[in-house]
Amino acid sequence: MGQRLRVLDVGVGQGTQALRLARAGHEVTGLESDPTMLQTARTALADEPEGIRRRVRLLMGDGRETGAHFLPGAFDVVLCHGVLMYLPEPDPLLAGLARVLAPGGLLSLLVRNGDALAMRPGLAGDWDTALTAFDSPSYTNRIGLPVRADRREELTETLTAIGAPLRAWYGVRVFTDLAPDDAEPPGSPEWERLLAAEERAGRTDPYRAVAALLHLCGVRG
Repeated sequence: MGQRLRVLDVGVGQGTQALRLARAGHEVTGLESDPTMLQTARTALADEPEGIRRRVRLLMGDGRETGAHFLPGAFDVVLCHGVLMYLPEPDPLLAGLARVLAPGGLLSLLVRNGDALAMRPGLAGDWDTALTAFDSPSYTNRIGLPVRADRREELTETLTAIGAPLRAWYGVRVFTDLAPDDAEPPGSPEWERLLAAEERAGRTDPYRAVAALLHLCGVRG
């Protein structure tokens, strides 16, 4: 086993990510503001072996209030995946997350790509929505909720301002944004080729710039 990291998962959701990290040996704290999702994560955790349960702590809370829960520099890694789109303004949350990062710590963000917001409706032939997306960061997600996209240039500036400048970035769902979740069975040869193509596109220009999502990695100075 490698280094055991202290991980904060903001918006832990069903706990999938947190449990995978705990199974890999890391100490994980999950923060969730939705009581229903938090209970779902706790139910999933209860089914794990005792050794894994000891490595996971699940808390009710908002990532913008990290000061109420944690000391500065408390975590080696902070994950914030699929959360920023539900907030009207990302900066207060990101500042709170940077505060609890240890020196050299990684801040991992997964956001809706505001620079490619017209791609999904455009490829689907929804021209009115595509035209609107050129001028507005707001959109309706797949479950019908009004949400917001972020632009990489703006997040890069914010990460620099909070002391966790961008180190690397990747595109996510370049080729598969409109594909159904069960398009290919996991583990099949076609699934492996799909993953290989997505991984290559996600780190290659110009493809990554038009991905549905962006994965940005900032490192605390």
